[in-house]
Amino acid sequence: MMSRLADTYDRFALERPATLLALLLLLLGLTGSQVVYFRLDASADALLLEDDPDLQKLRQVSARYDSQELLIVTFTPAGDVFADSPLANLKRLRDELRAVDGVDSVMSILDVPLVKSADISPLQLTKQVPTLEDPNIDRKRARLELTESPVFSNLIISADQQTTALLMNLESSENFQRLQLARNELLMQKRAGVLDTASRDRLEIIAAAYDVEQEFITAQRHELIATVRAVIDRHRLSGAIHLGGVAMIADDMVTFVRSDLIVFGTGVLCFVIIVLTVIFGQPRWIALPLLCCIYASVTMIGILGMVGWEVTVISSNFLALMLIITISISIHLAVRYRQLLHDHPDLDQLSLVSQTVRRVVAPSLYASLTTMIGFSSLVFSDIKPVIDFGWMMSMGIGVAFTTSFTLLPAVLVMLPKPATGGWAGRDFHVTTWLATFTRTRGTAILTTAGLLVVVSAFGISKLTVENSFIDYFGRDTEIYQGMKLIDEKLGGTTPLDVLLYLGGPDDDEPYTDEAFDDDDFDDTETGIDDKAAYWFTASKIERIKRVHDYLNEIPEVGKVLSLASVIRVAEELNDGQPFDSLELSVLYKRLPDELRTPLLDPYFSYEHDEARIMLRIIDSRKNLRRAELLERIRDGLQKDLQLGEDEVALSGTLLLYNNMLQSLFSSQIASLGAVIGGIGLMLLVLFRSPVLAVIGIVPNVLAAAIVLGLMGIVGIPLDMMTITIAAITIGIAVDNGIHYIYRFREEFALSGDYDDTLQICHSSIGRAVLYTSTTVIFGFSILATSNFLPTIYFGVLTSLAMLIALLSALTLLPRLILLWKPFPAPASE
Repeated sequence: MMSRLADTYDRFALERPATLLALLLLLLGLTGSQVVYFRLDASADALLLEDDPDLQKLRQVSARYDSQELLIVTFTPAGDVFADSPLANLKRLRDELRAVDGVDSVMSILDVPLVKSADISPLQLTKQVPTLEDPNIDRKRARLELTESPVFSNLIISADQQTTALLMNLESSENFQRLQLARNELLMQKRAGVLDTASRDRLEIIAAAYDVEQEFITAQRHELIATVRAVIDRHRLSGAIHLGGVAMIADDMVTFVRSDLIVFGTGVLCFVIIVLTVIFGQPRWIALPLLCCIYASVTMIGILGMVGWEVTVISSNFLALMLIITISISIHLAVRYRQLLHDHPDLDQLSLVSQTVRRVVAPSLYASLTTMIGFSSLVFSDIKPVIDFGWMMSMGIGVAFTTSFTLLPAVLVMLPKPATGGWAGRDFHVTTWLATFTRTRGTAILTTAGLLVVVSAFGISKLTVENSFIDYFGRDTEIYQGMKLIDEKLGGTTPLDVLLYLGGPDDDEPYTDEAFDDDDFDDTETGIDDKAAYWFTASKIERIKRVHDYLNEIPEVGKVLSLASVIRVAEELNDGQPFDSLELSVLYKRLPDELRTPLLDPYFSYEHDEARIMLRIIDSRKNLRRAELLERIRDGLQKDLQLGEDEVALSGTLLLYNNMLQSLFSSQIASLGAVIGGIGLMLLVLFRSPVLAVIGIVPNVLAAAIVLGLMGIVGIPLDMMTITIAAITIGIAVDNGIHYIYRFREEFALSGDYDDTLQICHSSIGRAVLYTSTTVIFGFSILATSNFLPTIYFGVLTSLAMLIALLSALTLLPRLILLWKPFPAPASE
């Protein structure tokens, strides 16, 4: 069967290479035309668990309270913030930011209503709203009011009065919100298994429209942020200015991903040229592998554009990995061709290429399949971009394998046979020394491996997933600097909502519209829904205050905002006396829209009898433990404040981020189990020997375990990037074992001596393993040039794992072969 397939391959690919190349060029044209549809995605949705019920809760809350995207500009002048010159600079900055297309509103200390500094009553606020721009305002009193305000302190002015913030609300797209709401509802029905055919078709249409609208908004946001940065740059001389906010982070992440794709791809290509030049020193063995790399990369990018798979920060290294895998297969072909040329100089070019392909295709196929298993095991993750990355790379490996065994042989067979093969490549004597060490130091190798297993197990037990989002970025990036400043001086960065459900009987006296007939409250019709005004009762406000104060005492919590914050400002004007239910309702009904909308509406929903308390967590706080914090908040509210489970709920980005991190543990176990089981089965099919299957996989599992153990010992947490290291390491590194065992079996059938076969294999396939692994190691190390720290960790740690796997493949693996002697003695002649 295999012989017939090989003969067919020879007739089609090698005897008619021009036809094959024409077909390959046609395919390249088809896929290349789709490159323009290749997209990047750094939206928050890309890092969420779609099946997470807390995600659905957050979307409902966001829609209920009409949450707008927010950009934050921090301004730290050289002098006093409240002096004439800094305030004038701040005013100019604010006015220019307000004029930016796409900005809905900007709030600064210049726009905050100053109720205490103006000596007016709460009722007078319905007719006039004094601010810091009022020439009659006493700035000393205004400074004191702002820094002590339950609402605005640590929100737009820092406690040390050195930094102020401009809060920029961005314009919302009603069309996008409608599409998002409709899409989310249909997705929930799909997950519940109640989506009928018509709804399924509607979901497909809405999802496509949602993607188009999101792409349009992303482009708009990019232009807006670029304009905001241009405005900020014009004001740099007036003080230290930083930009922050989720929209800015998402936009910068797209820039990071695009930069990483270019840098990784270019860096790997440059390194490949250097490696091929050093190893082979012949133009054809530089040009042919590079040709395969370029063809496979363009084809894969076109396929991604065609199927609509977007590249995220997690999959931004896919291009570098494609190049690494393609060059590894090409090196194995080059090494075997040159060895055959050295051993059989009388063979013609067609025979040499045919024999090269026949001898390399089987181990390369199984090696590619095992690598695909390694990547496809990532689909057991609950994290969508990790799943997409697994499928993406599995497809990419198929493209790399196909390209290497079609394009390279077709071009090679058309070239003249070189005068000399130069053996397998340059001999750096490394493999010769490792062969001697493996034969003579077997006990030391096995003992060291055993000790490393113990140490790795200890380290793995120390692994955590508690990491800070701010630490994903370098200290010199604007993301880090802005988040750090907001975290330390302006109330924290990561939002969390506590939702109180205040249903049930109320202790207050019932009242009717007649209560509003008092002349003191006589006013024109406001058009406000009376039900919203009636919702305000003293008992509800008191319960909100208790929860607000409890949350405010938690060390990890920064700014806390709720109805309690606003009501307490009003109470200060009421001689510190709390309002009764009637007064609360009247105040709400008579408050101007320009105050009611920003100060009250974000904190309650009378339709759902719900109060919303908004927290911001200090993400950069040392030793922050999110899961523990969330559990402490839940337990405290239920036990200390005697709230039932149905009376309180948590929602927000912090909760989703924690859910994502906690899922990493189960994902790690599931993906590792899948990759070890799948590769073990593949090796069993290939070698038809359980012993050889174990020998082939043990060194690579050890390499992955050592790196995971090292992460636990030095305190590097698992994250959305490092979660993939173990599966990828085993999937790629097992290629070395497959090629080595396959060659050992072939050579042992000829020599019948284990020691001699080991020496032969180290000097032949050992060199190919050394070359390919060196390429992989340095290829991954190029990821250290990223601006995204998880990518740096991924690159460095995977390089280390591949180095350990290389040493294991050329020491532990052959030592296990010598120990167990799994091959039958060759038949005597």
